[in-house]
Amino acid sequence: MNIFLWVVQVLIAIIFLMSGFQKTFQFSTKGEELKKMDHLDSESFIKFIGTAELLGALGLILPLALNILPFLTPLAAIGLAIIMVGAAFTHGRYKEWSGVGFVSLLTILLIIIAVFRF
Repeated sequence: MNIFLWVVQVLIAIIFLMSGFQKTFQFSTKGEELKKMDHLDSESFIKFIGTAELLGALGLILPLALNILPFLTPLAAIGLAIIMVGAAFTHGRYKEWSGVGFVSLLTILLIIIAVFRF
């Protein structure tokens, strides 16, 4: 089970690192594309979500891998799950059903990580 959890944690961390990096640091190059989506309100909110995703991705791996405050790993998983619940509602509101499915899968995996790492 431990190997399964590590594999899932690394894969999810990679997903959130890529997503968070795009939202935080590449907003100016992707800004026009992101502004077409009318449900993304402001640049600062998108950067806030991106920063939270970056920190959550680091929190999924580093505390447990370095054995420094390992209780932060399940807390990071819970924080990312909360962000994903908000993303699911946003995708649902705009009838982006494939987005809802992917985000729901991530949420379930994050909850599994949180439960088994506590």
